[in-house]
Amino acid sequence: MADLNGGIVGVDNPAVVQPEVITTFNSSGTLTTASYTSEIEYLVIAGGGGAGAGTGGGGGAGGYRTATGIPVSASTGYAVTIGAGGAGGLSDGQHGVAGSNSVLAAGSITSIGGGRGTHDTHDGGAGGSGGGGGYGTRSGGAGTTGQGNAGGSSTNTGNPYYTCGGGGGAGAVGASVNASLNGGAGGVGLASSITGSSVFRSGGGGGGTHGDTAAGGNGGGGPSVNGQHGVSGTSNTGGGGGGAGANATKLGGAGGSGVVIVKEEAGTTSISGVWSLEAVYENVSAGTWS
Repeated sequence: MADLNGGIVGVDNPAVVQPEVITTFNSSGTLTTASYTSEIEYLVIAGGGGAGAGTGGGGGAGGYRTATGIPVSASTGYAVTIGAGGAGGLSDGQHGVAGSNSVLAAGSITSIGGGRGTHDTHDGGAGGSGGGGGYGTRSGGAGTTGQGNAGGSSTNTGNPYYTCGGGGGAGAVGASVNASLNGGAGGVGLASSITGSSVFRSGGGGGGTHGDTAAGGNGGGGPSVNGQHGVSGTSNTGGGGGGAGANATKLGGAGGSGVVIVKEEAGTTSISGVWSLEAVYENVSAGTWS
């Protein structure tokens, strides 16, 4: 059969290299995928819950969701919503406010805002991670499966143990309290290396204390300091707020705002459609060309 030199018709197109793209959203916006992106890795964290005033339970961390290999369309815009942290209680006897959800439209991913920290003798609120329970015999709020953990409870009986449970974190429940002057520590968050460095996020807030300090969970959770306002969770970590430090005039810490991070993987894409004259000749000879 004739060879016809195996010639090439058209331009010999080289492979296209898709660089790795990492986009961090600290406020709401739009993710526009690159020209050859077909899947992503994501980290979606909601806003942390605010803590209670007076003697307050720690705020729960914002819900934490991450996954790889999520299919998307190239050169397409996807909405991103960053959840705000919940406000802390502003006067004695006031609960904190739950955090707001964060949403990534690519893959329809929603992370639930952290549960509110309670005040005094009430239960913590449910959320991505739950808020800490108040003093007396009170329960921490429930966390959301796959996103976080429950807040700590209390089984103390009041005077002199006016202490509260810590807010739940993405990596562990908030610490519970019994006959102790120290409030419960916030639950630890989880570490992610999506940006290339390992960073903890979504830690719970410390529960209200009559002792020294109830630590916030590693990952942005705010601590509670005796006789002081609760410390707010760190912005763009989803950390829960720290409870007010056992003083009727002190305010609960606010939750930290959430964050969304998306990685578009690097790769190489080949462009098809190059014709060989030999292939054309063979198909015509066989009567199969159309």
